[in-house]
Amino acid sequence: MPHILEPAREIPVAAEYDVLVCGAGPAGIAAALAAARAGARTGLVEVQGCLGGIWTAGLLAYFLDYANKGGLMAEIIAELEQREARAFDSQGSPTNAFDVEEVKILLEDLCQAAGIDIRLHTRVTQTHVVDGRLTHAVIEDKSGRRALAARTFVDCTGDGDLAALAGCGFDFGHPETGATQPFSLIMLVGGIQRSEVRAYFREGKEAWGGAKGRLQADMAAGGCDPSYANPSLFPVRDDFFIVMSNHEYQFSGLCAEDLTAATLKARRELHDQINGLRTQGGVWRNIHILSTGNRIGVREGRRIHGLHTVTLEDMMAGARHEDAVCRVHFGIDVHSTNPHANQGHRGLETPHSAL
Repeated sequence: MPHILEPAREIPVAAEYDVLVCGAGPAGIAAALAAARAGARTGLVEVQGCLGGIWTAGLLAYFLDYANKGGLMAEIIAELEQREARAFDSQGSPTNAFDVEEVKILLEDLCQAAGIDIRLHTRVTQTHVVDGRLTHAVIEDKSGRRALAARTFVDCTGDGDLAALAGCGFDFGHPETGATQPFSLIMLVGGIQRSEVRAYFREGKEAWGGAKGRLQADMAAGGCDPSYANPSLFPVRDDFFIVMSNHEYQFSGLCAEDLTAATLKARRELHDQINGLRTQGGVWRNIHILSTGNRIGVREGRRIHGLHTVTLEDMMAGARHEDAVCRVHFGIDVHSTNPHANQGHRGLETPHSAL
């Protein structure tokens, strides 16, 4: 491949922090707020134009494994309820779904109130390491190329970008094939009424299968059989829904060309799905897309080599660690890497359960 040489240049240090968090998804928000509220001078860098990561830029404001959590998670849930941003089912019970725009503004309010220095539209592009210790993250934004110094860095990029740039080892993909789980692009839709599409979403402890199967059948009848075999409809308000109905296979989340190609392909499919549903008339007669995700959901990034690697045996034994920050109660959620064998979840038999 041809190349050019870039001359060496001095990079100004734009700021110094006690803690610099790179990536402002759910994990990054939690890390930054914990640091700032403990009195640390905290910076937060995010490549998107909003805080929240997949919750917001990815439009998947459908929170998983939150019910047994205290602390910040409980605080966020309570505040969203206060702002009337949480969905409730027909029996008046709260669900996992939230209004994406309200999540965005709440996270901004919380971080600004904590005194966090927020940098949106900013990407970490390089690092500076001295004697094996990370001292600076190099960023690029509209103002150019600059460095941010910190005593402690937290990598919440999702793909382990900061750690990899700093020289940390990592694994990526299936250990034998290198394949990764599919991407998914989320959309928000309107023009349908909750009472009319009741058969297409789950409430309470109902099984998922029937609702997902009916939605898949109607999409297929409209001429666009969804790439995700188990499409899901999540009500947020009476006429406002989150839809997860897309899988993009055999792409790498570490390849810019793959991310572009997958996003273009996925957005085309989502529009075809909704246009096809509309041709069915009936409950779908006025359905339309309100928004598609600015950020495609990538399920697998780098697995950075840390002090301990979580193994299947750890999970089966329910291993606990003294430095744990929360307890996970959600099932192991692995999507099949093979679009021809299984367009849903991958089954893994263990002595205790089918994961």
